[in-house]
Amino acid sequence: MNFKKLANILGKIMITMGALMTVPLIVSLIYGEGIRYALAYIIPIILEVGIGFLLQIPKPDRNSLFQKEGFALVGLAWIIMALFGALPLVIGGDIPHYVDAFFEIMSGFTTTGASIVTDVTALAHSTLFWRSFSHFIGGMGILVFILIFIPESDDGSSMHLFRAESSGPQVGKIVSKMKVTTRILYLTYLGMTLLEIIILLLDAPIVGYESDHLFNCILTAFGCAGTGGFGVVPGSIELYSAFSQYVISIFLILFGCNLTLYYLLIIGKIGQIFRSNELKVYLSIVVVAVIGIFVSLIGRYETIEECFRHSLFQVSSIITTTGYSTTDFATWPMVAQSILILLMFSGAMAGSTTGALKVSRVNIAFKGAYIAIRKLINPRYVPKIQYEGKPLEQKTVNDVFAYVTLYLFILLVVMLLLSLDPINTQTILVNSEGGVTYEVTHGFYSNFSSALACLSNIGPGFEAVGAYSSYAGYSVFSKILLSFTMLLGRLEIFPVLILFNKNTWTK
Repeated sequence: MNFKKLANILGKIMITMGALMTVPLIVSLIYGEGIRYALAYIIPIILEVGIGFLLQIPKPDRNSLFQKEGFALVGLAWIIMALFGALPLVIGGDIPHYVDAFFEIMSGFTTTGASIVTDVTALAHSTLFWRSFSHFIGGMGILVFILIFIPESDDGSSMHLFRAESSGPQVGKIVSKMKVTTRILYLTYLGMTLLEIIILLLDAPIVGYESDHLFNCILTAFGCAGTGGFGVVPGSIELYSAFSQYVISIFLILFGCNLTLYYLLIIGKIGQIFRSNELKVYLSIVVVAVIGIFVSLIGRYETIEECFRHSLFQVSSIITTTGYSTTDFATWPMVAQSILILLMFSGAMAGSTTGALKVSRVNIAFKGAYIAIRKLINPRYVPKIQYEGKPLEQKTVNDVFAYVTLYLFILLVVMLLLSLDPINTQTILVNSEGGVTYEVTHGFYSNFSSALACLSNIGPGFEAVGAYSSYAGYSVFSKILLSFTMLLGRLEIFPVLILFNKNTWTK
């Protein structure tokens, strides 16, 4: 294990995180929130930058990183990000308990959107900004950002880091140089975010939040870009106009696409985009899910347009694992809830900022099952199935089956451990849309949807952890468990599990 090289890169990450914390510090100063909130960012900045420079002192014997070192580095980096990222929430006093703050910021960085906050109006502007800004940082990944600035290696070290932090069964470079690839991805990511902010600004401000129109548009766009979903006003997106809800829905679907498709669009290779099998399957799932939920909601809302809008929004929000909501979907008919649960498993496209299994894995799994059935019928059958214009190798199919198996196993284990929480069987009051209060029992459905929502990086679940509820009632143990479940989902399991393998830390 190249400990000195790991320390050097972790040091760069901490310095970068310290620099990024200056943004919410500036927000705190703009809104005149006082010395306490300023210190909430100044203290962590000093700690991160100081420790970061100390970690730069040891000079590594070799600059290369093996694959296991790259994966371990990514896992360590994200844990450190959350440990220090929670400090402003505690020092500022908005989330005084450190475990709660760790849960909240881990949810932010992993773009999950699960929250222990029961009243967002009680949070300072700088706290709201830091929560949503963590979505924007975590959406593309901090190590992908670091790769823009560190020297590119010829031994594949950069690719190991890129692969460990990127999503999907197959990860590759857009162009030959990794540094150019990361720049293209980040410029695309930033450009789409800025475009959404501009379009949202065209709409009228939310009633009661007129002075914060620009602020809310920026934070909402951060949540869309990172597919995170932290709400900045009560009721998530319920108070936004129909125009803004449609805009957000469209951008969520766009951010659910593989970002490399936009590069192909820019260079004029439109035909290659429309040949993408994963894109076709992704959009087909969206259309079928919207139609299915829309039909089940007819008569539930005042107009057909409202039924369609809520259907489109929740499908785009759930399949992209964002977790924004315009209505309490936990009160929808069971068929609509079932469709949303299936979307929680699938997720959107690989190479996007979304979580869950990804459409590509689901697609490959079905193709692999088809191959297995054909071989049972005809043992001499030689598969000639292609995926994205390339032959589908058996190794890829095996890797997908292994990942899906591990994903489901972790889901069941987390759900079992949550069942030990004292909160189970307790009755919880939930404030639904329109100010209606109703009672739900925290039981199996809550634990199952909590585990699934955190592992798939969605945020809200059903029953006691629905769109109008929070995770505040869980015990300290459950919050820590769910925090690492979010991390497992965001880094797609292996970079986290590799930290607990003794062979990782030996030569």
